[in-house]
Amino acid sequence: MPTRSPPKPPPLPQPPAPAPAVRASGVALHRQLYLVLRDRIVRGVWGAGAALPTEELLCEQFGVSRITVRRALSDLQAQRLVERRHGLGTFVAADVPAAVPRATLSFVDTLRKNADDTDVRVIQVERTTAPPDIAAALELADGEAAVHAVRCRLIEDTVVMLTDAWVPARLGQRITATALAQRPLYEILLAQGVQFGRVVQEIGAQAADPRQAALLGTEVGGPLLRLVRMIHDPHGRPVQHLTAVMPPERGSVLMEITGERINSLSAGFVVHTR
Repeated sequence: MPTRSPPKPPPLPQPPAPAPAVRASGVALHRQLYLVLRDRIVRGVWGAGAALPTEELLCEQFGVSRITVRRALSDLQAQRLVERRHGLGTFVAADVPAAVPRATLSFVDTLRKNADDTDVRVIQVERTTAPPDIAAALELADGEAAVHAVRCRLIEDTVVMLTDAWVPARLGQRITATALAQRPLYEILLAQGVQFGRVVQEIGAQAADPRQAALLGTEVGGPLLRLVRMIHDPHGRPVQHLTAVMPPERGSVLMEITGERINSLSAGFVVHTR
């Protein structure tokens, strides 16, 4: 009796093909492709020294012309993310850092590291009446003033983040442009005896308004990652409201939740709006 050959295993599932660039999105095709390729490099999909797909394959995958691919690759090269080798192709730059999460840091240590890793440019410091939503969040009385500070965070000459902070005036007497040029805001507050307790953060996205676009060096209406942070003292009283925005290609938000807190709100949840 002839032996029956074993059944062939089912084929492995193939990853979905990249969606073609959207021609009516208002974002240039080469910019769309640049953002996709940059995201893959930053996330470590292609490690340092790895070869990118050929120009022909990128044209086929994304449904764009070769000139669009070449413009995207030129932008990546200008950002020193890739190296283009004549006759060989395009490769991830050797000095692109590996996408490895940082070791666990406390909230204050995270603020300190951010201050150490970036330079600051103070744009505006004023004592004024807060907008209604900020005043409500800070639990300010009618007419109670607040200190408003706008700053840019830079790496070398590139603005990577714009912060807009509000502090009740009773806590912000030492917050000046000179002080903020020398010390981060959290250090000024801690030095005068303010203690940090509960922190609530909301992560979302928005389109860049004209002022944000000018300060960040991006396009009006371009996408921005937005982080809204409310800091309270140990007694639950608000001490700072901060909004930070950044172009998605210049930053991300890393969170780490311990196992014992996975079922608490510290793990976050999604709020839908329409």
